[in-house]
Amino acid sequence: MDAVRSRGVDPRPVVVAVQNDPTDPPLLFGEWFVADGLQVDLVAAYDGAAVPRAVPAGAAAVLVLGGVMGAQEDDVAPWLPDVRALISDAVDRDVPLLGLCLGSQLLAVATGGSVDRAPVTEIGLVDVRRTVDGLVDPVLGAAVPAAGADIPAAQWHQDHVSVLPDAAVLLLTNDDCRVQGFRVGGSAYGLQLHPELDATTFADWAAMPDEALDASGIDAQAAAEAVAAAEADLVRAWRPVARAWADLVWARVADDADASR
Repeated sequence: MDAVRSRGVDPRPVVVAVQNDPTDPPLLFGEWFVADGLQVDLVAAYDGAAVPRAVPAGAAAVLVLGGVMGAQEDDVAPWLPDVRALISDAVDRDVPLLGLCLGSQLLAVATGGSVDRAPVTEIGLVDVRRTVDGLVDPVLGAAVPAAGADIPAAQWHQDHVSVLPDAAVLLLTNDDCRVQGFRVGGSAYGLQLHPELDATTFADWAAMPDEALDASGIDAQAAAEAVAAAEADLVRAWRPVARAWADLVWARVADDADASR
């Protein structure tokens, strides 16, 4: 990042963050991106803010957050077609993009994949592991622990990516949900998990009425306690991933600056 700044690049690249649900702001990832020199511009789609159908001029990256709606429930969330258009434009132009939970499902649908109800609802602390491609990926390869060990993750989903887009590379998986993380092209990432969650927010979710939670039979309090007990491990695991994605944004900004000279 310092090397990029020394090349005369704007020190605060803008990340357009689409918030689909009032209960799921950028949280830890937003804090970490700011710490890594990025500027997070929030689009409160759930509150009526217009979602751009293309990456705005001056934006360096896109973040698409989670939500209780399905990836194709346009009747519930009428802004979703605009989100999918924004995602498609980012992928077509190789603009760095990160989709979390619903955001990952929207990335899959926007690029030719499919999303369906998962055979197993994952809520709480769930381990994932990297594929061979994930181990060498510049973003997911940064997750801790290294090598082939399981990685703890906070999860809350009843839908999943049932068919990956043809252009996708599977990066994270586990036995209950095959598609836990993937990349489309060189810089669009989808994570089925919620690495942005802190333990307080997870506990807040667990105290709310929720269709997925009710259908799962999972003990909400026990799940919240497990996430709280693992919070330090979750931060240790996913903070390097946030930094690696921020580095990807910085590299893209630097390349664009060089190309314009």
